[in-house]
Parts: sequence; C-alpha cells; structure tokens
Amino acid sequence: MIPFSVLDLAPVPDGSSVADALNNTLDLARHAESWGYRRFWLAEHHNMAGIASAATSVLIGQVAAATKTIRVGAGGVMLPNHAPLIIAEQFGTLATLYPDRIDLGLGRAPGTDMATARALRRGLDDGEGFPRDVMELIAYLGDDEPGQKVRAIPGRGTHVPVWILGSSLYGAQLAAHLGLPYAFASHFAPAALEQAIEVYRQTFRPSEHLQKPHFMMALNVFAADTDAEGQLLKTSMQQAFANLRTGRPGPLPRPVENVVETFDPAIAAGVAQALACTAAGSPETVRESLQGFISRYGPDEIIITGQIHDHAARLKSFRIAAEVMSERAAAPSS
Repeated sequence: MIPFSVLDLAPVPDGSSVADALNNTLDLARHAESWGYRRFWLAEHHNMAGIASAATSVLIGQVAAATKTIRVGAGGVMLPNHAPLIIAEQFGTLATLYPDRIDLGLGRAPGTDMATARALRRGLDDGEGFPRDVMELIAYLGDDEPGQKVRAIPGRGTHVPVWILGSSLYGAQLAAHLGLPYAFASHFAPAALEQAIEVYRQTFRPSEHLQKPHFMMALNVFAADTDAEGQLLKTSMQQAFANLRTGRPGPLPRPVENVVETFDPAIAAGVAQALACTAAGSPETVRESLQGFISRYGPDEIIITGQIHDHAARLKSFRIAAEVMSERAAAPSS
C-alpha cells in the first residue's frame, strides 16, 4: 500500500476570514485522520492573502492537539527564513508534546516575495547556506555530543524526522547526499520531476536516518460526483495561479465556468504546465489519473493537496481521494 497524506495551506477563500480558514484546517485534519491519511502537513508562506499557514509551527501544534494519531508536520519550513536553533526548539517542543507524530520538511525558497523576505531578515544568499543549516538543525535534534555548548531545549534527543523538499535537482541531490527522505513539489512545479526522481534514487547514500530512498510526490486532487464538478472546483486554483503570475495575489477565488478562456494564452499555458500533476473529476476519473501518476513515477508515498473554495466540497474531495487510494490498496495484485 502506498501511504497517502495531506498538504494544506490553510486557504482563505474569497468572502471568508482567516479565522474561518484556520478552523477549516482543523476540521479537515480531523476528517483526514478518520479517512486514513498518514500525515497532515502545512506549508510556510508569507504576505499572501489567500494562505493562513504563515506561523507554521503554531498551526502544527493546533492540528496535533485536535487529532490523535495522524502525523503532523511542515511541508515545509523555509529554513533560510529562520535560525536552525529556533526551528529545533520549536519542533523539539512539538515532538515532546506529541511524541512520534511530528515531521519536519525543509525548503530553501523564501516562501514569499523579496520585499517580504527582507522583512523576515532573510539573508539574500540564494540558499547557499542551506545544506549547512540543515545539518546544524539535525544535530540539534540529535543526541548531545561531548563538549557541546549550544543545545536545543526542548529538541535534543527528539530525533524529529527531517525531509528535504524541492522542485529542482538541487533538493534531490542534497536529500540523496544526506540520506534523507525527499518530497517533490510536483503539485505546482513538475518540470524537473522525472530527473529529480532519477538523481535522488541513483545517488542516494544510506544514513542513520534512512537506509533506502523514500520519495514523496505531491498531487493536486479535485474530486466530485462528476467530471464537470471536479473541473469546476479546479478553476479556483487555476485563477489563483494566474493571479499570482500577473502580480495580483489575493484570497482563493470562487470557481468560474470556462475560466481558462479568460486568460492570456501565455498565462494559460503556464498555469496548465504548473498544474500538470492534477487529478480532477469524478471518482472514476480521479482513480484513473492517480493510478497513472503512480504507475509512471513509482512514488513511495503521495501527498495530496487541493485549493478548493467551498469547505464542504474540499472535504468531499479529500474523502473521495482517500476512498480511491484505499480501494487501490485493497485491490488484488495482478
């Protein structure tokens, strides 16, 4: 059985509030746990009116408190925005409160625009210090070394599982070099997906953290009763991407019929490319799409996201996706 997980950005739908978005995230997490999802990850973004997961570790704590067994984590924390010691203390605290339930995915992008990155006091080094910071963070979460003067308290000895996130070959190479699990952002940047999988698996070096490569693939799912309904749900994310690429980010738009016809052709092509790893439609169509992605790329795990305006429709989409994955696991092998 391929494990399946949730990636949530705590979307803020047009016409709703940030408080609504955060309550919806907690509701989705409770349902996801009951539907068999393995993990519930939240992503760090800043200065985005449509995303409420900026204080990622705080929201992870709320989700962990609202659930009982599902793993909860970051997908991810943008490490160049933070001192490694601070993240070690935050996630060490979470792991102490919720033992064996916390994951820490790390990315090297700012998760925002450059003006906001400067407001975060992020060193503008293009992530050059990322490998060093990852290793420093892992050391803080490990056991004390003789003579160690700086320690993460809480944090030391918690051994929080660390993942490398990425959308290019850089992350694949680093995850392989350090012997860590790797999650690829194919839900919005699939261009280098095949190369990244190959590089990661071929150059992976076993470590104390992981003996063999473990690759997670991110997929968008917009599932509904019919193909038309699923495609309509997808238009919210299509609009959000188009708005972001034209410098007009905002709350998650309401779904619109024939939305692509309103885009500039170049924008439409870019959105289509970005969202190529998407399953949208009826349960049957989603089943076929997911099977196709799994057969083609052979992930060890998939993580599902879906920026859907209506919360009830969002819940239904994630429920259908879970049913599809569970049916796939229960089906006899040929």
